[in-house]
Amino acid sequence: MQPTDYALITGASEGLGKALALECAERGIPMVLVALPGSGLAHTANFIQNHFGVVAHAIETDLSEEANCFALHRQVQGLGCRIGILVNNAGMGGTFYFHQRSTGYYSRLIRLNTLAPTLLSRLFLDDLLAAAPAHILNVSSLAALFPLPQKQVYGGTKSYLLAFSRSLRRELRPPKVYVSALCPGAINTSWRLILANRTGTWLGRRSTLEPQVVAKAAIEGMLRKKARIVPGRINRLLLQVSNWCPGWLQDRLTAFQQKSFKAEVVPLPTSHTPFSQPQNKMYETLVLATVFLAA
Repeated sequence: MQPTDYALITGASEGLGKALALECAERGIPMVLVALPGSGLAHTANFIQNHFGVVAHAIETDLSEEANCFALHRQVQGLGCRIGILVNNAGMGGTFYFHQRSTGYYSRLIRLNTLAPTLLSRLFLDDLLAAAPAHILNVSSLAALFPLPQKQVYGGTKSYLLAFSRSLRRELRPPKVYVSALCPGAINTSWRLILANRTGTWLGRRSTLEPQVVAKAAIEGMLRKKARIVPGRINRLLLQVSNWCPGWLQDRLTAFQQKSFKAEVVPLPTSHTPFSQPQNKMYETLVLATVFLAA
């Protein structure tokens, strides 16, 4: 990648995407920022140009529409920007039971979380090969590695991104296009999440990270050519623990960890009794003991 090559960052107007853009700006990397229309993307681009002196083009489009991915590629070509870093961050998710969302919602989620990054990786592949050594950073999730109720489709799309990244990395390694998958846990990206995280368990609060912390770990890991990036010591330890935990214990621990995140709509009645306070303490103690042993 040459100093004149650009980073293309999707979902860059807020949250993690905005933090990734600021992290690149601090490193003097010119960029093309992409986000939904009306999301305040122009303000982010202007801030970067005024405070960092870095070129930041803003393109507003909805990447859940397949045609817009091709249109984005044409627009970037029209700007004369060669892409040396592709950050596939745009995505959607949520916490709800499967019956609570329509087929149209799931169709859009799958297109945005899996089809868009696949198409953009292919469309900008010639740029990346010409700029080699170059990078693709796909934003997956820890949800790709655990079976999480109420995140069933989201977790499936993130599992796809992780598998796609691993395979594409092996394929593109000889031309020196390095593919990394970012697998963060909970991030404070909205007031609802911040409130949930503050009122959750001790472990949930400690494992939740700020967007700028995740962004710094992501860009540093990407530039170090890491295959999988898991920000946060506790998240990394929990991931190690999961490699040898029996399935029933994983289910208990993930259910306990998820209790902070309520479904967005009132759930179906269930025969399962929620964890009582003593049970919460028991499972938190079990998690901490497991983390301690793994360390």
